Amino acid sequence: MKAGETVCVGNGVEETPELRTTSIATIKQWLLDERPDLEIPEESKLILYFLRTTKYNMDKTKRKLMTFIKNREKLTEWFTNRDPRRPEIQELLDIGVFLPLHQKDALNRQVVIIRTSAHDPAKHKQDNVFKVDKMILDLLLYLDETVSIDGVVAIFDMQGVTLGHALQLTPSMIKKSVESWENYPCKPKLLEFVNVPVHVNLVLNVFRSFMSAKMRERVTISRKGSKLQQSITLPLELGGNGESYSELAEYWKQTVQANAPFYAKMEENMFHL
Repeated sequence: MKAGETVCVGNGVEETPELRTTSIATIKQWLLDERPDLEIPEESKLILYFLRTTKYNMDKTKRKLMTFIKNREKLTEWFTNRDPRRPEIQELLDIGVFLPLHQKDALNRQVVIIRTSAHDPAKHKQDNVFKVDKMILDLLLYLDETVSIDGVVAIFDMQGVTLGHALQLTPSMIKKSVESWENYPCKPKLLEFVNVPVHVNLVLNVFRSFMSAKMRERVTISRKGSKLQQSITLPLELGGNGESYSELAEYWKQTVQANAPFYAKMEENMFHL
C-alpha cells in the first residue's frame, strides 16, 4: 500500500492517511501505557491490521489486540519453537495441513484450505498442527497486506476424518482455536466445512458453541464439496483443476523455509509483523 492511499476497509469506512496515522498513534500510546514492557518498532503493521479488522472501532481494536498479545504470550505451544527446520514442523509442512491458494476469490479474499484430517493423530500433536497453521497465516499477513483488508475464506476439508482426529479436539483445544481466530489481525469472512461425515457433527457443534454470533453466521457445512467451485479454481482434490495438495504443500514448505528469519524475529517480538 502506498503511504498516501485511501483504502475501503468495509461497511463504507475509508482508511485515509490521516485516519491511519492518528489512529495508530492513539492505539500505540494506549498500549504502551497499559504495557510499558512492550517494544513496538516504527515499521510494525500489527496495530494497523487490527484497526482494519475492526473497521477502525477503537474499543474493539483495543480488546482484540490485547487478547492477541495475551494469547501469544500464553500459548507457547503455538508461538514458540517455530524454526521451520524442526522435524515436527517439517513433517506437517510436507503433509500440507494449511494450504493457501495462489488465486484470490472474486472479492479479493485469501482462500486457504485447512486439511483437518491430513495428519496422523497417533504421531502428530494437534498443538503442532495449529502451530503450523498460525505460522503460515502470519506469513500471509507479512507477505500480503491486502489480507488484512479483504480477509480470509477458510475451507476445512474433512475428508477421511477419524475418531482419533476428533478426540484430539477437546473442548479446551477448540475454545482456544476459536478465540485465536476471532482475535487475529485478519477477518475470517467464511468458514466452509466440506466432506463432512455425519459422526463429526458433535465436534462442529462444540466449535460453534464457542463462536460469536457473527462468526456462526459465516459457517457453512457440506457433506460433499465446496460451493466456491463456481467462483475460484480449487485444487484437484476438491473437484477443481488447480494445483494438487502436494504441489501446494511443496510451494508453502519452500516459502516457509525461505522466511525462517521472519519467524525468528517474530519470536523475539510479535510486533515484527
